[in-house]
Amino acid sequence: MKENEMIFGIRAIIEAIHSDKQIDKIIIKNDMQSELAKELLNAVKGHNAIQIQRVPLERLNRYTHKNHQGAIAFVSQTDYQLVADLVPFLYEQGKSPFFVVLDGVTDVRNFGAIARTCECAGVDAIIIPVKGGASVNADAIKTSAGALHTLPVCKESSLTSALKFMKKCGVRIVAASEKGTMSYTKSNMKDPVAIVMGAEDKGVSPEVLRICDEMVSIPILGKISSLNVSVAAGVMIYEAVRQRRNGE
Repeated sequence: MKENEMIFGIRAIIEAIHSDKQIDKIIIKNDMQSELAKELLNAVKGHNAIQIQRVPLERLNRYTHKNHQGAIAFVSQTDYQLVADLVPFLYEQGKSPFFVVLDGVTDVRNFGAIARTCECAGVDAIIIPVKGGASVNADAIKTSAGALHTLPVCKESSLTSALKFMKKCGVRIVAASEKGTMSYTKSNMKDPVAIVMGAEDKGVSPEVLRICDEMVSIPILGKISSLNVSVAAGVMIYEAVRQRRNGE
């Protein structure tokens, strides 16, 4: 990560927060207990999209040789939106909302590749968690071929709460999962829908699966047990595109 994508020093980070600068994550020295550190933590309150991590000093030093004073903030490369704002807006525009939700996808290259597919397919937004997921950084943007500059991204402190809100708004939640007994082609994705993709190692989390309306699977005919998540997402997304274009 380039140094111009980071903010060094507690006071500078506090000022950036107060000026509403978009910040993805703040890492702070794990044993820091100063009054200024407490002021920083208080400044973050109410900014649910900002992740705080306590880390050893050595990790901070890996990012820069500058005097970071025990804290580094990572500047977001996009303006995040909220599901609670975007869903009503899309309905007001006469659209049938089409979302992709990434639950635990941490690899920025997979994230970027999925974003590129979403932009090409006309997906309305990608929804990601504050914790446990890839962020919109320079590597993700490069892999997305610039799609993340234009595709709306919602960063939610609670994916489950966001999904429950969408369900109340009439959006069907469809998870791609090896546990699914129904083929992905049988799911209704022409109406308002959110396709949920999980991490390659663990898949969609149990708490998210409990909220989903359906679990569907993609046939695996070879010896390898699963597809790369970005490829699987492409299959799911373009099935929704096919259904929507054909009016099935």
